[in-house]
Amino acid sequence: MSPAPAAPSVHELVRIRAEHPEAVAEAAARRQRRPLLRTADSSAPDLNPVTSAGAGTGTGTGTGRGTSTSPGPGADTGTVTAIGTGTGHPGQLMIIAADHPARGALAVGDRALAMANRFELLQRLCLALSRPGVDGVLASADVLEDLLLLGALEGKVVMGSMNRGGLAGAAFELDDRFTGHRPEDLVRHGFDAGKLLLRIDHEDPGSLDTLHAAARTIDAMAALRLPVFVEPFLCRRVDGRLRNDLGAAAVATSIAIASGLGGTSAYTWLKVPVTEEPEDMARVMETSTLPAVLLGGEVGDDLEGAYAKWREALRLPTVRGLVVGRSLLYPVDGDVAGAVDTAVSLLRPGRDG
Repeated sequence: MSPAPAAPSVHELVRIRAEHPEAVAEAAARRQRRPLLRTADSSAPDLNPVTSAGAGTGTGTGTGRGTSTSPGPGADTGTVTAIGTGTGHPGQLMIIAADHPARGALAVGDRALAMANRFELLQRLCLALSRPGVDGVLASADVLEDLLLLGALEGKVVMGSMNRGGLAGAAFELDDRFTGHRPEDLVRHGFDAGKLLLRIDHEDPGSLDTLHAAARTIDAMAALRLPVFVEPFLCRRVDGRLRNDLGAAAVATSIAIASGLGGTSAYTWLKVPVTEEPEDMARVMETSTLPAVLLGGEVGDDLEGAYAKWREALRLPTVRGLVVGRSLLYPVDGDVAGAVDTAVSLLRPGRDG
């Protein structure tokens, strides 16, 4: 049975943070953990917490079995409701991303400040995390700690976002310093993985600093046996704005660069976009043997088109899941649960792997 949340509603978060900051560490210490990937024989609905011997290593010594009740604030009153997590798909990941605000990226479609309302974002996240088949969340420290206090991370994969210094639209955007989670922070909180963004512009010297910092961070994560998800792009400035190149050659090149970073790739995963021409993905994903997840990115009003692209890419042997944020949390029709459930349905249970 999951522990009672420190904060019974989003409105209690401010009081707890002001009066009892130690509550974050306390919630992290008692959180029920699970392996990064469930295997075919560990996807039963009962969750066994990771033992203290495995805590902090990110390897997960528990069986991956058990029940998890992830309370989340209701949409109207902000009160906690009991919800079930379901079993998910063996060998694959469905992760909800919410690390955009820490880079100053608050827009969703034509809503410039859609993600600026933290209370609404948390309600949407708790709903998404409650849906069957959702494995976990990727976010910055402040969002993850809010979710910890709300009890929404029980039995979930928790991924900390590490470099948020390349603020959206800034002149220094490609000097993307590690202003978020450090490897030791992830260990201290008992989180399960980290994620770093690696954007490379051959004409911007700031890219080299990010490249070097990324390599050393991969080394540090490997030393702690923590998986790190590397999100690589080749990019360029167009009329002063940074644009990611999603052509097949650029995506393949970025994968090759990311795969070779650090002294070992044993704990490295890739987080990659679907190419401009989806039929190029099979060839592009042959660039590396590292496991990969697909990122969602901006899909605009064409969520159905995005589903179709993800569905095809998920059939590739190295692609092991989805990490999607704004398009599922802020769908055009407002149906968060429906958008998340459809994304989960794209994962293939029982795939070879």
